[in-house]
Amino acid sequence: MKEIKESTETEAPSGLNDRIAQRVRDLRAARGLSLDALATHCGVSRSMISLIERGESSPTAVLLEKLATGLGVSLASLFEAPAPAADPVSRLASQLQWRDPHSGYVRRNVSPSGFASPIQIVEVMFPPKARVAYETAAREPLIHQQVWVLDGVIELTLGDDRHRLETGDCLAMVLDRPMSYYNPSRKTTRYAVVIATAPSSWR
Repeated sequence: MKEIKESTETEAPSGLNDRIAQRVRDLRAARGLSLDALATHCGVSRSMISLIERGESSPTAVLLEKLATGLGVSLASLFEAPAPAADPVSRLASQLQWRDPHSGYVRRNVSPSGFASPIQIVEVMFPPKARVAYETAAREPLIHQQVWVLDGVIELTLGDDRHRLETGDCLAMVLDRPMSYYNPSRKTTRYAVVIATAPSSWR
């Protein structure tokens, strides 16, 4: 975990908050949603959304997932650069890293930021005994996700279904139900998340 922190770009919290703020503002404007409408869609108060859009809050992963659901995008999309990337190569040194202030888990956006692609790849370092529960609901278009455990163990609950994944295991899912992650072990679990937005031809 230390090696990743030293070899990747870690923006100051204020810089990350500003990036998230702009992404939420841009996505909300693109969908023609008022603050009140987005609050209704995602179950986050209007005042909290306003704070996030002004970069005056350090939101947790759970809160950001609610916003992503209301905006119809993946959580990873909220960390993308506002301007499209011309370079299809994402260098390790420039990959954005973010730490959830509640659970302490660290996520690194591996895919080229802003590059036009329906696929996103994220690497996660999940601390021992940490738990994160998302109130995920269906989005339009559908978002498919696969979790591939690179080292360690993670327990995932999708609605009423429970899965224990160990090193090398991979779980495919659609983001349409509440889900939770739990690391029952005494060491950090490292896993990759591959996210794809489903085109209409997949339905």
